Amino acid sequence: MSPPRVLFITGKLAEPSLRRTLAELAPRAGFEPHIAVLPITVAALMTTNWVSRHLPPLPEQIQRVILPGFCRGEVEEVSRAAGAPAERGPVDLRDLPEFFGKKSRPVDYGRYDIEILAEINHAPRKPLETILREARRYRASGSDLIDLGCDPGPTWDEVGAAVRALRADGFRVSIDSFNPDEVTAALNEGAELVLSVNGTNLEHARRWHVQFPDVEVVAIPDTPDDLDSLARTVGALREIGIRHRLDPILEPIGFGFAASLGRYIETRRRFPDAEMMMGVGNLTELTDADSAGLNVVLAGFCQELGVRSVLATEVINWARSAVKEFDLARRLVFHAVREKVLPKRLEPNLVLLRDPKLYEQGTEVLEELARRVTDRNYRIFAERGELHVLNGSVYLRGTDPFEVFERLAAADSKLDVPHAFYLGYEFAKAVTALTLGKNYTQDQALRWGFLTIPEISHREENKPT
Repeated sequence: MSPPRVLFITGKLAEPSLRRTLAELAPRAGFEPHIAVLPITVAALMTTNWVSRHLPPLPEQIQRVILPGFCRGEVEEVSRAAGAPAERGPVDLRDLPEFFGKKSRPVDYGRYDIEILAEINHAPRKPLETILREARRYRASGSDLIDLGCDPGPTWDEVGAAVRALRADGFRVSIDSFNPDEVTAALNEGAELVLSVNGTNLEHARRWHVQFPDVEVVAIPDTPDDLDSLARTVGALREIGIRHRLDPILEPIGFGFAASLGRYIETRRRFPDAEMMMGVGNLTELTDADSAGLNVVLAGFCQELGVRSVLATEVINWARSAVKEFDLARRLVFHAVREKVLPKRLEPNLVLLRDPKLYEQGTEVLEELARRVTDRNYRIFAERGELHVLNGSVYLRGTDPFEVFERLAAADSKLDVPHAFYLGYEFAKAVTALTLGKNYTQDQALRWGFLTIPEISHREENKPT
């Protein structure tokens, strides 16, 4: 079967770059490329009505037509003229590989083998409805198990009801408590994992194992720097026959962080086949830094060392998406370690602040666009440290949005309030992009990785003219 024939519409200026891109992309994406170079220098000036009137004779059996991303108007006009379905492509032709589903990610990307326990902190202080709501949010973010974090002090009488409600909603549950009554009540209702056991409460593990043969516990040292106490607890748990995983305790920066990483390595050396766990919140919650990067580093450490479960929390504001971050991170590091490749250009959803690469129209394109635009609609660009705004009568550029707008208002006597608001909104996005090193595309949301919220309230047909 012959590959599908795809027609790409472009202008004179972009033709060489488009041909180079398609020569590399078409064999991978499985289509036969055809290019129609229309009599216009800058493709961004095209409208669908103009394209439909200037199409040259087309090859037979064209099955798909790709218009430049900036092309305005009703796409159906081009579909009728070309006799094939038409659609807008990406604004920048360098994004064509992703547009055709040929991202840099391998086909099998996305697997993982690290389990995420998401902790509901101070669970006894929260109504059951709140606990369920947080658990559902964690599940949507990628957690595998909900950990009920209890407080020191009086026994939480409703712990059994909370576990029962979570189990009824399809959750796996762990109980985080040193209170044996709370643990027993949780296990009675189906909790499967106990955090934690050390020399101070080891005797209760014997009873739990008798009552609940499938229960598993997390073994920790009596004090973080005492691995010998962890070894004693492990020996006792093995004698009991109770399943367990080991957590040598990650400590915050300035309180033994480096040494605690070393203890994880030493624990793996002493217990090469043991299941291990890490509470990543001691770094993400207790460090003045966005948590995404920290989660990736810790996930990489866990993946290489064989730590197959983590306890994540979302208490402080900068870590409010930590579970989702680790969910993405565990997929990234699994692939990197398994395939022996760098964890780079694989997970764009974890690049939040700055974009992976910057695209620019360039001086030649912007100046040509300014010469040829004839309508009143403003085109806004942000590149090389400057704002650029142009329409059929004006081309302004500058670094200060207030100064640019002041000049714009002086040049456009018909500028009304709705249009001024629209321009101000777009200028704010453009300046943010310039400040942070992001790509700005008019009428599109800035990209914030998995935190991106698409712009849905603005529609092209409603934009002031």
